[in-house]
Amino acid sequence: MENIWVIKVEYIKDYELELYFNDGTSGIIDLKNNLNKPVFEPLRNIQYFKNFKLNSWTITWENGADFAPEFLYEQARKHITQ
Repeated sequence: MENIWVIKVEYIKDYELELYFNDGTSGIIDLKNNLNKPVFEPLRNIQYFKNFKLNSWTITWENGADFAPEFLYEQARKHITQ
């Protein structure tokens, strides 16, 4: 797989985000069931979750939590929108 990264992200609802990737792929993912590790605990608060940022390759939160773009890509490909 070539290097993949997130170029745009939009909040949908609850723990759902629509992600757009550098290869033109986009899809909606639900991260609700991926917040079990301690670093993700603050993200269980929906207001905190909605306060994500896009850095140069993935989404991140103020506490340093992030998801690998490859993981996000794999999840998004299950629900491709483009």
